[in-house]
Amino acid sequence: MVEIATKISYSVTMSYTDKEAKQFAAITEALEAYPSGALTEELLTSLEPTLERRTLQRRLLKLMEQGELEKIGKGRATRYLLSQAEDEAEQFGGEVPLSTHAQKIKQILAKPFSKRKKATYNPAFLENYIPNKTKYLSEVERNKLFEIGKAAPFNHESGTYSKNIMSRLMVDLSWNSSRLEGNTYSLLDTQRLIDLGKAAEGKPLIDAQMVLNHKDAIEFITEPSQEIGFNRYTILNLHALLSNNLLADPRAEGRLRVIPVGIGGSAYEPLGVPQKIADYFELLLKKAAEIKDPYEQSFFILVQLPYLQSFDDVNKRVSRLAANISFIKNQLSPLSFIDVSDKAYIDGLLGIYEFNDVHLLKDLYIWAYERSAHRYAALQKTLMQPDPFRLKYREAIKEAVSFIVLSNINIDNVGKELKVFSEKVQQTDREKFVEAVDTELLDLHEGNISRYRIKPSDFEKWKKSWGR
Repeated sequence: MVEIATKISYSVTMSYTDKEAKQFAAITEALEAYPSGALTEELLTSLEPTLERRTLQRRLLKLMEQGELEKIGKGRATRYLLSQAEDEAEQFGGEVPLSTHAQKIKQILAKPFSKRKKATYNPAFLENYIPNKTKYLSEVERNKLFEIGKAAPFNHESGTYSKNIMSRLMVDLSWNSSRLEGNTYSLLDTQRLIDLGKAAEGKPLIDAQMVLNHKDAIEFITEPSQEIGFNRYTILNLHALLSNNLLADPRAEGRLRVIPVGIGGSAYEPLGVPQKIADYFELLLKKAAEIKDPYEQSFFILVQLPYLQSFDDVNKRVSRLAANISFIKNQLSPLSFIDVSDKAYIDGLLGIYEFNDVHLLKDLYIWAYERSAHRYAALQKTLMQPDPFRLKYREAIKEAVSFIVLSNINIDNVGKELKVFSEKVQQTDREKFVEAVDTELLDLHEGNISRYRIKPSDFEKWKKSWGR
């Protein structure tokens, strides 16, 4: 078994090995016999099979971090008891309007997961979905979303988001998606790391890595490339970018799962046979690619990717970014999960995991998309329009900057190289093109080099030659 190398507090639904998941379930079941709380000694004698004291203490700590347990007393008098249900408004973000069906699912999920019926992967949930016939979102819901999303800050001619909106999306989506995994960075911490390459002092390195991984992944899916879509290349590489330097086994980055996992805090047991995981992954992508409506396609991915648990870990992050591919391809406003609470999001997923019911997650999805779209529509009215010249020569500028750095060209020789690159653009634009590349080189720093596919080691080497 491979132990996932991320902090437990990142999510109640993060993956565990089968053995760990069974131990967590046994502990919570044992605690049900102690409504006033149980001492460590009482738990040690109640568990079957028994656990070593240190193992039990580690499991209790993780359950507390997840919010499953509460601790009362100190020292040897410390008792552990199952957490009481929170106020319903707090559990689901307060403002999210829920349908009657969704409210019923939420009420069931308020029970301890050990009291809920065990659930295993149901192939029919995917197999019975017929693209463009089966609909998770009703026609009314899809029309509502389209009316909201078509006012997106998207440049239809170039096919890319404006520079200012892209900068905001980069920060918003990186922060919110990381936050949903328990990341401790603030919004300002995230912006500083992305814009300046400076990690927040006193924060775990894993948090900085997670944010930077999101940055790389967002740049990947927003590239105007025909290869980006619901295919193996995109989803596997999206996982590789998001999981970079975060998994205990580096070989698992961008690789489909070959080990069994459990889901902490859930009665759901994912599929455990590698060949079947691979088969259903291919079927999932095939169906997703066939869906014509961008909102149905986006929501389908948000539902089915985490349900299959295609990867050792980082499944939810992949689904959140992949859900935006439909919007990027169709020039619609993106979904950055603004104001979405982790509890609301987790409950929505638990509805999928344990009941194959989309209503709870769907209500949150519609609410979240509306908030995101309004954010970027408002920004478009107040921010400057993007420089059409830079949009026109975006790829040429990127190619020139990348070549100069990777070839370790110093400041004395850069003029000669830029003259060669400028000959690829219209003659009337050559002088301005050189100026644009010069500006990019002067503004280059460790926080933005990934957009040019430059590694930190290459950047540091070039800086010395450049005299920076």
